[in-house]
Amino acid sequence: MRKHWLLFSQAVTIALALLFIVHTLKPELLPNAARSGVVTLYENIPQIGGQQVPATGLSLAAQKAMPAVVNVFTSTAVKSPIHPFADDPRFRFFFGDPENEPQDNSSLGSGVIVSQDGYILTNHHVVEAADQIEVALADGRKAKAHVVGSDPETDLAVIKIDLPGNLPAITFGHPEQAHVGDMVLAIGNPFGVGQTVTMGIISALKRNHLGLNTFENFIQTDAAINPGNSGGALVDVNGDLLGINSAIYSPNGGSLGIGFAIPASIAKKTMEQIIQHGSVTRGWIGTGVQELTPELAETFKLGHTQGVLITEVIRNSPADQAGIKPGDILVSIDDTQISDWNNMLETVANLPPGKIVAVRLVRNGAETSVQVKIGKRPKPTQQ
Repeated sequence: MRKHWLLFSQAVTIALALLFIVHTLKPELLPNAARSGVVTLYENIPQIGGQQVPATGLSLAAQKAMPAVVNVFTSTAVKSPIHPFADDPRFRFFFGDPENEPQDNSSLGSGVIVSQDGYILTNHHVVEAADQIEVALADGRKAKAHVVGSDPETDLAVIKIDLPGNLPAITFGHPEQAHVGDMVLAIGNPFGVGQTVTMGIISALKRNHLGLNTFENFIQTDAAINPGNSGGALVDVNGDLLGINSAIYSPNGGSLGIGFAIPASIAKKTMEQIIQHGSVTRGWIGTGVQELTPELAETFKLGHTQGVLITEVIRNSPADQAGIKPGDILVSIDDTQISDWNNMLETVANLPPGKIVAVRLVRNGAETSVQVKIGKRPKPTQQ
């Protein structure tokens, strides 16, 4: 009997020891009742000893691009209109001298530093008619800026600041390699609250026919863009510049998730011309066109809808001098196939004035070719 009791006590001792070990090291193996209400949580242990925990989300992209995005504050002196009776002594006797003090209208926007010596890309409408421009950097420094040049047809402008030391410049990305669904960040100064980063995706590419600019090839995004974001940066997940935020679609001025950015490739080309020459020079032939619909193609007895219909030829323009007439179907320019009016506008604009190119037409059902000497596109005020 004593022997059996000894064996039983040893078995209980071993069982209790095993239970203690399992409860301490592997409590998840025990039933809920055996855990005494203890909930086991699993966490990553932060690394110590100088090693940083890897960043999550898009913080690295934001940290790379944010120093190059600036806040732009502009002011314009507005004089109140002179009172029509200001020179009448009887008026001055009863009402005194009317006040005609100038007032300042201020506005805000954003910009992107593109070179270490202080060149900044922004929107034309941000600095248009501004008498004074002040730029605030992300590091707190402020500086007066002057306009190097602007291009209202793409809504781009270049301004410059002079500060000691190398300034943080943005890295240009490749918007031609972007895809719908790619994640992007919009960085700017919405409503003047200070530098702000919003996240979204590319909603569409090559948006045009919006009536915003003459030359439209927008990147559409649902990243929140609000007043004050104009001229700021749209960057990819690497923090590289994809576009210059330019406009939003909104009936009330707030963000509805439909924002538009000018591709960095167009901004770079425009910026280089402005810095070198102070303005942008584009090609021009002097025609009005209409896109070729299936109905028009049938009317003109065409077997395709390739090309655009010439609806107007400006007198003494390069097109007029080359013999192009209303009713012609323009098929190609300088061996570049023309698919629509936007494609034609960009093709002609990219040609240097003075260059002679072959223009292929369809006239009265027959193909013909004429030589056109590209002219210089008039400024918008002259058109």
